[in-house]
Amino acid sequence: MEIAHDGAADRLRALPTRLVNQVAIVADRATDRALEHTGSRRHHYALLTTLRAFGPDSQAELGRRTRVDRSDIVAALNDLAERGFVERSPDPGDRRRNIVTMTDSGARHLAELDRRLDTAQDELLAGFSAAERTELVELLTRILDHHSRG
Repeated sequence: MEIAHDGAADRLRALPTRLVNQVAIVADRATDRALEHTGSRRHHYALLTTLRAFGPDSQAELGRRTRVDRSDIVAALNDLAERGFVERSPDPGDRRRNIVTMTDSGARHLAELDRRLDTAQDELLAGFSAAERTELVELLTRILDHHSRG
C-alpha cells in the first residue's frame, strides 16, 4: 500500500471529491473562528453582502441570490433586524412582500465581517501566491457553475 506524507493512502489524496470535502472542513473551521464573537453566522454574512451588492430586495429574492433556504432566511433576517443591521418595510408595489434594506449599522458590521473573513482566507490559503488564489477561485467557480446549470 502506498502512503502519502500525511499518512493518507495515495488513492485518497487523488480523489477530488474527498480533497474538496477535507478542505471544506478546514475552511469551515477558519470561517467559524473568523466569525466568533461577532454574533453573526455565514447566512448573516451572505445576506448583508448581497444587500451591499444589489441594494434593497425582497426576502424571496435574497433567498434566491444567496441560495439560503427560505426558513433560514427568515430566522437570519429576524436576527439582523433585531440587531439593527437591516430594516424591513412593505413593498409599495406588492404589500404582501417585505423589502429588506441594510442600515448604516449593518454596513459597519459587514465591514468588520469582511476584515475577519479576509483573515480566514489568508489563513486557509497561506501557501498560495495571489495568482494561485485567483486560479483556485476560478476553478471552484467553474465547478459550481457547471453543477448549478443542471
